[in-house]
Amino acid sequence: MGRSKGGSGAKNGRDSNPKHLGVKRYGGETVTAGSIIVKQRGTKMFPGNNVKKAGDDSLFATADGVVSFVERKNRKFVTVTPAANA
Repeated sequence: MGRSKGGSGAKNGRDSNPKHLGVKRYGGETVTAGSIIVKQRGTKMFPGNNVKKAGDDSLFATADGVVSFVERKNRKFVTVTPAANA
């Protein structure tokens, strides 16, 4: 009896490409409108003030300002505080 089922030994060796998920701009960093803050699968973090959710669940800024992460009702929210116009 042979040890392997088939003739080819190359049955492993498959791996998916990296998806580059995660936080792209951290708390305290300044962002411009349209900047991606978080890339995620599903809503692990939710959009707060001046942040919207894209079709692939990414969070992006809708206004220029400073990023902050807040936890409310056992949910993590990402907010952007607008910079002073002075």
